[in-house]
Amino acid sequence: MSSSSSSASSGAGYKSTRVYPVLGLLAILYALSLLAGIHINAVLLTIGVMIVLCLIKVPVAIALISAAIAGGLHAGLSMPETISALNDNLLVGSQVGMTYIMIGAFAVALSRSGILDVFAQWVAGTVGGRESHHLAGVKWMLFGIFIGASILSQNAVPVHIAFIPVMIPPLLVVLNKMRVDRRAVACILACSISCSYLLLPTGFGAIYLNEILVPNVNEVGQAYNLVIGNSDAPKAMALPVLGIVLGMLVAVFISYRKPRDYITTSEAAHHLDPSNAATLKPAQLLATVAALAAALACQLFYDSLLIGGMVGFLILSASGVFKWSEQDDVFTEGMRMMVQIAVIITIASGFAGVLTATGEIEPLIQASAELMGGNKAIAALLMLLVGLFITIGFGDSFASVPILAPIYVPLALTLGFSPLATVALLGASAALGDAGSPASTISLGATSGLNADGQHDHIRDSVIPTFIHANFGMVAMAWIAAMIL
Repeated sequence: MSSSSSSASSGAGYKSTRVYPVLGLLAILYALSLLAGIHINAVLLTIGVMIVLCLIKVPVAIALISAAIAGGLHAGLSMPETISALNDNLLVGSQVGMTYIMIGAFAVALSRSGILDVFAQWVAGTVGGRESHHLAGVKWMLFGIFIGASILSQNAVPVHIAFIPVMIPPLLVVLNKMRVDRRAVACILACSISCSYLLLPTGFGAIYLNEILVPNVNEVGQAYNLVIGNSDAPKAMALPVLGIVLGMLVAVFISYRKPRDYITTSEAAHHLDPSNAATLKPAQLLATVAALAAALACQLFYDSLLIGGMVGFLILSASGVFKWSEQDDVFTEGMRMMVQIAVIITIASGFAGVLTATGEIEPLIQASAELMGGNKAIAALLMLLVGLFITIGFGDSFASVPILAPIYVPLALTLGFSPLATVALLGASAALGDAGSPASTISLGATSGLNADGQHDHIRDSVIPTFIHANFGMVAMAWIAAMIL
């Protein structure tokens, strides 16, 4: 049998054994709920449909749009109203998407300096002809570098996830040789990125903690005489972040500790060939340092990652790191690297708009409040789980805070939670699901690097592992924080 006919047969088998039964079961359950007069919350339905469609390998962008339309129609919106809610909220997402494209161009320009090539060659040279059982030190060194790069990407050099598709692909051949399970690397990247912006108040952390979380708490809390300062946010988020760290350790030392084999292609094998060694000129190093410093300064002064990325890109262009005539090619390469993420972010913004337009986010939270009664322990757990479910649909913790704050802050204070516990509940509830959402930039970024050779599935190898290890520990530690702070 030819490979094409075998592939077609496999695809037909997957549809008949997975796709059609799942879609049929969903249709039957929905029809039964209508016949029984049971109203399914539109938010639950929309996010549930999105998750199911992603799990049966429908492209994330199509899954988001399809689920949004299904949820809007279920909530009683007409098709024009649903599409309008989707379109009206694309602007915010497109602005963020443009930022990611510029950051991608900056990251590609940085890669042209040769720093990452030199690093990859050095690691490859260190690996050399060693046997796999002598490579433990190299593995832990790489893991440490991934953690450091993830933290810097959110705070000191705010390129967010754009470093992943630049840094990781040249190292895949080294990871293959060491038989590293890429799911462990995905968890390291996702957990480290999450920890840095949830705890460190610079770069993206300053945006989340100081510009979104604290102002929303104070705006809603002023009616209850609640006022917190910027210094309170890291204190409140310390324990939830510890839960993410514990989840990352579980992924590395337990879940994905065993070796896993991947195929090293002939195109990738050249990274282990000493004759292909890259060189780095002093002028390129100085230009790279200057571009990084200027990008950071612009980001801090103008509060704009877009401007910072653009200035860094222009400095590298003018310095001769790559030819002036190659600017279009470098920018296009960066755009190509980030365009999938930018498109999904844009659509996810419209998806969030449809969820809001259904008018059923607040009833979902209020229904959860009724289940809580006066039990603080149950209340904290339900608040965290509802936040997890809502944010996994948005794929963006930054967008979840303003939605949850008007309900969560009064509810927490009424139940007797302290100001710090209230901040911990809101901050963690909004962040839960960011790492592990199919539409999250974090999980998309991990896949963009680890799947450079087509051997890392977005859902099975990025979404599910990062969801489990970044969120389960965070739920437990955020619950503890709410109870003891």
